[in-house]
Amino acid sequence: MLNGWQQLQIEKMIVNNFNIHPDAKIGKNVKIGPYCSIGQNVTIGDDTTIMSHVIIDGNTKIGESNTIYPFACIGTNPQDLKFKGEETNIIIGKNNIIREYVTIHPGTELGGGTTRIGDGNLFMISSHIAHDCLIGNSVIIANNVPVAGHCHIEDNVVIGGNSAIQQYVSVGKGAIVGGMTGVNRSVLPYTLCIGNRCFYKNLNLIGLKRKGYDNKIINEYKELVDLFFKNRSEAKKIVKTKNPLINDFIVFLKRNNNKKICTPEIE
Repeated sequence: MLNGWQQLQIEKMIVNNFNIHPDAKIGKNVKIGPYCSIGQNVTIGDDTTIMSHVIIDGNTKIGESNTIYPFACIGTNPQDLKFKGEETNIIIGKNNIIREYVTIHPGTELGGGTTRIGDGNLFMISSHIAHDCLIGNSVIIANNVPVAGHCHIEDNVVIGGNSAIQQYVSVGKGAIVGGMTGVNRSVLPYTLCIGNRCFYKNLNLIGLKRKGYDNKIINEYKELVDLFFKNRSEAKKIVKTKNPLINDFIVFLKRNNNKKICTPEIE
């Protein structure tokens, strides 16, 4: 709840083209531009900047030091016909950049109830995060990318502009999706996929080298990925090693055991 001084400031804001519900929890040093609408059950962390014409509604919790650009819309009802107004939520971490016209929807009862976004992500103009998605840390989602419901985008993923991620798809750590790619199958960690319907192209070599992995680690992982596409049953026998890329591969397969995996294109 707000104290008397905060209530007075919000009343002044409403007169000056703000619409901030008095029960909203606003942190310290939060900057809110004109023509914004902040709902009753919204929490906004310290040092966050919200520019003009932003709508934040529903049971939405936003962490510290986020920057939200004009016309973003966060927390309105999901685009799921099964949604009947049940109490669900959005949890957003810290240090995210949410650009113009980005939309982020809350979870649904059948999907677990929560859309969750980590820290340090960049959502470019007109990207969309649908209900029940799990987005990790340091993810870059470029312009006009819709991420459909129930998707899991792991840490350090890059999704190129005008791509589309189909519902229930997982994109593993450090993977890169080329622009204008339709991702209808899950993408292995640290790989590159492209195409009208996504195909495995190679490892994300540039991303791996930028992260400081040496050639031995990368080559071992490349051998495992090649084996996976030749003989999946043998690849799945691999156990935990000192190679962190292989360990992430093992975790990804266990988590996505029943999902179709993006494979190489048949020449």
